[in-house]
Amino acid sequence: MDWDNVRAFLAVARQGQFLGASRALRVNQATVARRISALESALQATLFERSTTGVNLTEAGRKLLSHAERMESEMLQAEADLRQQDVHLSGTVRIGAPDGITTYFLVPAMEALMERHPGIDIQLVPMPLTVSLARREVDIAITLEEPEAGRVVSRKLTDYSLGIFGAKSYLNRMGIPQKAEDLAHHRLIGYVETYAFSAALNYVQDLLGGHRMAFECASAVGQAEAVRHGLGLGVLHHFIAADMPDVAPVLPERRAQRTYWLVIHEDVRALGRIRAVVDHIVTEATRRRTLFNAPV
Repeated sequence: MDWDNVRAFLAVARQGQFLGASRALRVNQATVARRISALESALQATLFERSTTGVNLTEAGRKLLSHAERMESEMLQAEADLRQQDVHLSGTVRIGAPDGITTYFLVPAMEALMERHPGIDIQLVPMPLTVSLARREVDIAITLEEPEAGRVVSRKLTDYSLGIFGAKSYLNRMGIPQKAEDLAHHRLIGYVETYAFSAALNYVQDLLGGHRMAFECASAVGQAEAVRHGLGLGVLHHFIAADMPDVAPVLPERRAQRTYWLVIHEDVRALGRIRAVVDHIVTEATRRRTLFNAPV
C-alpha cells in the first residue's frame, strides 16, 4: 500500500470529513479524495460511507484502521531512529491545552525554544475539551486530569493555585469584602457550569460558594479579562493574576489547588522534536513554579 494513501485514510478517519483531512495534511481536498479512491481501488473495498455531514468508516475501513495505525507507528519510530543521527530538529509540533495556560504560559515560553530550534514549527491549540492523542489531533497535551487509559505517557507538569481577585478600580468603587459572607453583596464572575468538562473546574463553587454569578464565561481567559475590566470578583489562576498589575487579591485565605499533567502518545515520545518541546515546557514550568503556586 502507498504510504501517502494510508496517511490520507488516517486523516479522514480521524477528522470525519475530507475537508478537515485536507487541512490536517496541508493538501487540497481533491488530493485527499484521489488518494482515498486509489486506496479503495487497490484494496477493492469501500472504506467510507459518505454523507452530507461527513464520512463514517465502513466495516472494511474499521478493519484497515488498526493496521494503518500500526504502519504509522512504525513510520514514526523509523523517523525517531533516523532523527537521532541529525542534530538539526525540524517539523511541526502541535500542543493542545486549556486556554489559560496556553495564553499566559505557553505563548511567552515559546520564544526561547523557537530561537534554539528554528526548524521546529509550533502549533498551539487552546482546547476547552479533552483532546485526542489517539487520533493524533495533537502531539502533546496539557490536561487537568491524569489519563487513566490509552497508549500515552503522562507526567505531572506542575501544581497550581487559584484565588479570588478583583480589579482595583472595582474594589475602590464597591469595597473589599472582609469575610466570605460579604461575597453575596458583590457581582461575581464564574464558569458556565454546563461547559465544565472536568471536575478540576469546580474551583468557582469551592471559592465563591453558592452565590449567584452575575457573569459567566466558559473560558479562563474570558474570566480573567472580565475581572481585569471590573465586571466583578472572580477566581483567577495565580500565575495569570501575576501578570495583571491592575487586579488585587481578595480573601487570600480562600484558595484552591489543582494540577496540570503533560501527556504524549507512546508512538511519538522518541521523536527528537517532541522531546525538545517536552523538555522545554517542563524546564519552563519548573523555573516558574513559584508563579504557579502563590505562597499560602
